[in-house]
Amino acid sequence: QMQLKESGGGLVQPGGSLRLSCAASGSIFSIYTMNWYRQAPGKQREFVAVITSGDGTYYEDSVKGRFTISRDNAKNTVYLQMNSLKPADTADYYCNARWGKYAYWGQGTQVTVSS
Repeated sequence: QMQLKESGGGLVQPGGSLRLSCAASGSIFSIYTMNWYRQAPGKQREFVAVITSGDGTYYEDSVKGRFTISRDNAKNTVYLQMNSLKPADTADYYCNARWGKYAYWGQGTQVTVSS
């Protein structure tokens, strides 16, 4: 069983930056593929970015060049650096861990991009 806890959300102006963190506990973090998802009000949850156990990364098209996912296995933490934020990035952001048939979710952290 893995527990995930996101932090770092908040209110930011358009063009600003935030760094989200997701701290993991309870399992061997380094073997998991880690994902960030987001869910905007009234919309379905959508994929944002992924980082594999081998540090391979992939991004949803709308965040490419603006968001960077990274991980620190020594700290059992995955990060999402978000730059050049837009109002369309407003959502609850969720951390997800996957390994084989196992998948875990955090509780989410809210990001609001508004002037």
